[in-house]
Amino acid sequence: MKEETLTTAFTKLRARFTHLAKRYLADSDEADDVLQEAFCRLWPKRSQFQTAQEAEAMATTTVRNLCIDSWRRQQSVLRVELDVERDSPLSEAADEAFERSERFQQVQAIIARELTPLQQSILQRKEFDGEDIATIARDLQMQQAAVRMHLSRARKVIRECYQQWEEKR
Repeated sequence: MKEETLTTAFTKLRARFTHLAKRYLADSDEADDVLQEAFCRLWPKRSQFQTAQEAEAMATTTVRNLCIDSWRRQQSVLRVELDVERDSPLSEAADEAFERSERFQQVQAIIARELTPLQQSILQRKEFDGEDIATIARDLQMQQAAVRMHLSRARKVIRECYQQWEEKR
């Protein structure tokens, strides 16, 4: 019976969920993936739903939250078009290695010059040492949201300064 409650609610409202997902996500395939993920996440909890309204409410919230998560992931990923010459797996020439080294040095200089010591520390621990946000927050006696904010601002500064440097070249 509980399986029918979730399945019925999800099937009956699929068009509404699809519309909701497409409001957050431009890609229809991504919206379909979110719906499937929502159903898969709710399936193990199907015995908790007493009525179709409960199943509908939980499904709506889950779809919305998954859409927001997916949208945030898309925003955080820097999209670069594939350049066959640049991205080929063949061995790189010496000038390409030099250019990569120069870019890395420029990013290091931006980090040293533009970021606060706190931002440098958080960035170092997250990106280079591989620590998670919770550990960094605990060690620095900060809220996780504050650590994420500092990390986000640091990345934004690096990105903007690097883009300005690229435009000058």
